[in-house]
Amino acid sequence: MTEVNKPPRPGGWTSFVTARPRLSLLVALVITALAVLAGSGVADRLGSGGWEDPDAQSTYATKALEREFPDSQPNFMLLLDAGRATVDDPAVAAEAERLTARLAAEKGVTGVGSYWRADPAQAPALRAEDGHEALIAAHITGDEKAMGETLDRMAPSYRGAHGPVEVRIGGLVAVRHEMQTIIQEDLTRAELIALPVTLVLLVMVFGSAVAALLPLGIGIVAILGTNAVLRGLTEFTDVSVFAMNLTTALGLGLAIDYALFIVRRFREELSTGAEPLTAVATTLRTAGRTVLFSALTVAVSLAAMLIFPQYFLRSFAYAGIAVVLLAAAAALILLPAALVLLGHRVDSLDLRRLFRRGRTARTSGEQGTAWARAATLVMRRAPVFAVATTAVLIVLGLPFLGVKFGTADDRQLPSGAESHVVQQHIRDGFPGSPGGGLEVLAEGRATSAQYTAYKEQIAGLPGVQRVDGPLVKGRSAYFTVLPKGEAVDDTAQRLVGELRAAHAPFDTKVTGTAAVLVDSKHAIAERLPWAAAVIAVVTLLLVFLLTGSVLIPIQAVVLNALSLTAMFGAVVWVFQDGHLSGLLGFTSPGSIETTLPVLMFCVAFGLSMDYGVFLLSRIKEEYDRTGDHNTAVRHGLQRTGGLITAAAVILAVVMVAIGTSRVTNTKMLGLGIALAVLMDAMIVRSLLVPAVMKLTGRATWWAPGPLKRFHQRFGVSETDGERNPLRGAGDRATSHDGPADIDGDGSAHESGGVRAVR
Repeated sequence: MTEVNKPPRPGGWTSFVTARPRLSLLVALVITALAVLAGSGVADRLGSGGWEDPDAQSTYATKALEREFPDSQPNFMLLLDAGRATVDDPAVAAEAERLTARLAAEKGVTGVGSYWRADPAQAPALRAEDGHEALIAAHITGDEKAMGETLDRMAPSYRGAHGPVEVRIGGLVAVRHEMQTIIQEDLTRAELIALPVTLVLLVMVFGSAVAALLPLGIGIVAILGTNAVLRGLTEFTDVSVFAMNLTTALGLGLAIDYALFIVRRFREELSTGAEPLTAVATTLRTAGRTVLFSALTVAVSLAAMLIFPQYFLRSFAYAGIAVVLLAAAAALILLPAALVLLGHRVDSLDLRRLFRRGRTARTSGEQGTAWARAATLVMRRAPVFAVATTAVLIVLGLPFLGVKFGTADDRQLPSGAESHVVQQHIRDGFPGSPGGGLEVLAEGRATSAQYTAYKEQIAGLPGVQRVDGPLVKGRSAYFTVLPKGEAVDDTAQRLVGELRAAHAPFDTKVTGTAAVLVDSKHAIAERLPWAAAVIAVVTLLLVFLLTGSVLIPIQAVVLNALSLTAMFGAVVWVFQDGHLSGLLGFTSPGSIETTLPVLMFCVAFGLSMDYGVFLLSRIKEEYDRTGDHNTAVRHGLQRTGGLITAAAVILAVVMVAIGTSRVTNTKMLGLGIALAVLMDAMIVRSLLVPAVMKLTGRATWWAPGPLKRFHQRFGVSETDGERNPLRGAGDRATSHDGPADIDGDGSAHESGGVRAVR
């Protein structure tokens, strides 16, 4: 190797992270152990709600009613089944009265009422139409943790047979508590599925068992660290239990992506004859910068959820930003230290030998050649691939045009879950959807005549089945309005607007399930353009800093968004319309929870940018080296096609494991993002990107003079080595990254791809 080709000696950041590698790993081990302690019990402090806008009218009214009229907000129900008898049977009524009195005496329970104690006007809503079931309703007080503790204490003594009746437990508290329990159980099962399967896939990709364990170690550090961060955040704000699923998925997925990229480049440098320390230095200056850049793009996409007021969405931003930055930090600090210590032993325990007997090995070079041939074919027929791929993606997304937004309710739970069974009985067998009505809070002094006139006014609104009340306490009162049909259907949502528009001689605020949905949809619609603008602007800036092109950032945003169409179409076709519900084991509520599309867009767009950065950095590196646009595109796909596909498959496995959850929203999140990741890696990156870049030609790299100078000064790229005579004096290109290296067994392999199973 000549002096000009000799990699520079380690310095700066490399010296900092590799000066004492054993000490670095020991400190990391101690910090991880502390994170385990700090994050212990985090699941018990997480909430299962967070879909409502805390600043909305419905939220204010709900809190005021809970404070002034707790019996107006029943969140706990006992469903009494009299079997062959009716609920009016004397023995049934006596037992029901005993249970009602007992429940009223429980600590932390207020507002107890029942069919047997109700006002004659309200009693029919608490009795099933067939006369064999009736309800006892109550309100459990306190925060979510306190309500869960009260439920755990009471439930065993109420559930089951009580003389002539069979009792089952339902209500919002029971639904959320059961959901939280199931999510924790499912997350443990998902981890038990994902970890061994991921390890097997990593061994197949790396060949070496030693190299395969490195990404898992990085992922575990990121997950444990994020749990500690979430535990700390629960001291200051509400955090959703659903965020733990994203922590596991992104912790493993991104750690594997980053480790694949860094270990691949490290092996590449070793194959040139570099010493381990020098190889790490070059790796950090090239692949390390790309990993840092990629982490920033993913973090920005997730940070956009902080714009929304619902703590359900904000929780995913907390967890996502933490796990992305921790995964990147571990990959850029701990992984280099481990690689310095391992050196050439990173390829130890090559388990591929077990599969080589009796068949010819397929080398990575052959795999890289296949990607090169595919890129050549796509670019030769670029108009056909661009139009056909775009058309297919648009068609797959068409079902999303029929999306209907709703709330997360008991139908998120398995069909056999007790609280789901109770709520389904109420929906199917009780008139007027008990617990699903609208409450109108009236504040200010008013006379009986004014209350009566207002009641008559709203009773005459279309879609109103019945109006109960008012119940007056001081300067406040409330009315209960039972809408016709389902609690959150279009009729109920229109009724919310009509109630809010109705004239009253006092201040009125409307709450209830439909009102919460209306306010949530409004909050998301109001802030969605801002979130989209933040993602688009920051992505455009970051991709410009990577490429120095004006056109490529626009292409990246448009093609990334296009890659998500299949996910959104599948979400509606499967989870809203109920196709494959039997196979996947869920109950379709006929709608999509309002915040889910926002969450899935931010996560999937960030992951798509992750793969986009990997591909664009290689294309840019080759273009810097040769100045040949077509060769750069073909070389970039050849070098990263196998890497991106392997990373996408592994991340999809993790997401599918999350998607085995019995909670529908979690199932939708896991399976939807798995589909988006695979579509992005196998369709968009492999077909659409090279086709579009072929069509745009050398204009792809154009930028006006001031922006070119800005990029030369501040730009970032995976480039290292000698200066490129084709570019300006400040630009650098790789000097020892040839098209092929030599494996230890003498076979050629493509240096930029991942090693294939032999």
